[in-house]
Amino acid sequence: MSNLDVLYPVMEHFYTIQGEGFYTGHAAYFVRLGGCNVGCVWCDVKESWDVDAHPKISVQEIIDNVLKSGTKICVITGGEPAMHDLTPLIDALKSNNIRSHIETSGAYPIQGSPDWICLSPKKFKFPIIEVLSIANEFKPVIFHHSDIQWAESYTKDLNPDCKLYLQTEWSKSESILPLIIEYVKSNPQWQISLQTHKYLNIP
Repeated sequence: MSNLDVLYPVMEHFYTIQGEGFYTGHAAYFVRLGGCNVGCVWCDVKESWDVDAHPKISVQEIIDNVLKSGTKICVITGGEPAMHDLTPLIDALKSNNIRSHIETSGAYPIQGSPDWICLSPKKFKFPIIEVLSIANEFKPVIFHHSDIQWAESYTKDLNPDCKLYLQTEWSKSESILPLIIEYVKSNPQWQISLQTHKYLNIP
């Protein structure tokens, strides 16, 4: 079987603007893969968790849609995309000069060589050192005030060039964002990530 014939469970795919982290504001094609057992209570895409609930789409079809959009960036998200071997999809993106970005909890080894790894660790299934050491961007979601120190505890295992972001969980913004602001003012190695796509009312 050709790599272009490999199938992935795709919950949804769409062209939009990256709303979070280092690439905020960039146009990007999102491919949301099904399958996740991390179990975040505040997850806003719980329908992605069941890997068998989503249609299987070939790498070729995914690439065709990405190319039609005219984008230079494809974000592979989930669910937990690292539960899948992403090598065929990432290789196909590279061969078409499309940057491959992955959004992961870091709970599983990453198969394939994406151009950008956004690591958003979760307390429900801790990140592994293998992913911590190669992440380009570290973006924990802060749900409770204690999560800031929890996130800080992982920084010793990150590579020195990793970008550090704190992002409030959307429903807790009113109470948590002021804490994050004060923390970043006292710890300027961190930056604040906002879910700007929710302010813009886009996917």
